Amino acid sequence: MFIDGEWLKSDSQFPVSNPATGEIIGHVVDGDATHASAAINAASRALPGWAAQTAYARSGFLYRAYQLMLEQQTQLAELMTQEQGKPLKAALNEVRYASDFLLWFAEEAKRVYGETIPSARSDQRFLVHKQPVGVVAAVTPWNYPISMLTRKLGPALAAGCTVVLKPAESTPLCAIAVFKILEEAGIPAGVANLVTASNPQPIGDVFCNHPAVRKLTFTGSTAVGKQLATACAPHLKRVSMELGGHAPFIVFEDADPVHAAKGAALVKFLNTGQACISPNRIFVHRAILQPFLDTLTSRIAGLRAGDGFDPANSIGPLINEAAISKVDRQVQDAVANGATLLAGGARLTANGLENGCFYGPTLLSNVTPDMLIYREETFGPVAAVVPFDDDDDIIAMANDTNYGLAAYVYTQNLSRAHRAFEQLHFGIIGINDINPTSAAAPFGGMKESGLGREGAREGIEEYLETKLGGISI
Repeated sequence: MFIDGEWLKSDSQFPVSNPATGEIIGHVVDGDATHASAAINAASRALPGWAAQTAYARSGFLYRAYQLMLEQQTQLAELMTQEQGKPLKAALNEVRYASDFLLWFAEEAKRVYGETIPSARSDQRFLVHKQPVGVVAAVTPWNYPISMLTRKLGPALAAGCTVVLKPAESTPLCAIAVFKILEEAGIPAGVANLVTASNPQPIGDVFCNHPAVRKLTFTGSTAVGKQLATACAPHLKRVSMELGGHAPFIVFEDADPVHAAKGAALVKFLNTGQACISPNRIFVHRAILQPFLDTLTSRIAGLRAGDGFDPANSIGPLINEAAISKVDRQVQDAVANGATLLAGGARLTANGLENGCFYGPTLLSNVTPDMLIYREETFGPVAAVVPFDDDDDIIAMANDTNYGLAAYVYTQNLSRAHRAFEQLHFGIIGINDINPTSAAAPFGGMKESGLGREGAREGIEEYLETKLGGISI
């Protein structure tokens, strides 16, 4: 753990394993509520000094961290492949994406603007000032174990906040590597603190109840997000929640089915389906269903699962046994209720995969609303195709979920694209585009997919308070 500028050692540790092989790759200090409180107190002591730094000074630290991350991108990617399992090429892409947030918010630090407001009184002036919200507690997930850190650390530090971060218990080694970069960049003691733990609940309790924490930012499941937001409510802490998704992928009749299927394959099996923006319900017009399925089946046949260090492998493992069980339960339920299994549908154990958490890339067709996979987020490599006809209200079908993070639309009709964009109740819409994300673009969801936005100029606003001065002259 990294608290108040010092790396803490302890005999109390927990193991970290490689999900592709099951082997133990390291041990990490197992923190508790006492460590969380100590880290928050350190962040509270460091807050006045950090907030008083000029925006240009804070920008300089972040820019240096950005440079270091790019210099160390190969080592960071290799560590990610070991700890999280994704193929090395994908890990490299994530490290570069993570560095983008450091660079973006290094610049946004210098663009936190106030304003003056005219008054109805001739002897009065209004002055609006932005200042850091205070100590921030951050909880990050395992599926993107470096970029989800910088997406929170970048804007918080740029705004002048100090931070205590708890990474996912499955991927603490990546978090440690990021904090070593912050240390090397010269971030002052206490400004950025890291608490690792095998049991997240005591840490979360402290984050929600410690009076010095003025904001909690969380990325993870909707169920846990609701618990944390509820715990923060009595203290009126600011919260940002980036939660689950259940993305529809709509392929209209006028779309090119081959092009759409290639896009669906790329985004569905990204990170082995372990992404909150992964399409869960793929709605395809019946008139173009067969060429779509043929192309998607062919693309799936070309996917090879295995250790991420082998460049021939494009599918990594699921994170743990619980993930395997959840995915398989949804697949078996769908098949039992009439879905057609066109590819995959089982755990992979041959060719040396028996010790890893691998599930075969799977394609289901004729999925219907009474199946679990139609309602629940899958977080695995399963493409669930739902045919639709002209008389189906496809926008209503797509919106029929408590989630509202991402949605995708394939059409060659400009009017239809605009209508879908406006009518879909999701925070991120990809129109003929499977990658509608960037450090420069706002990321976040509606409904039970979260609160607030990350990235873009909106991202830093989440860490700022607005202060009004009324001046009589």
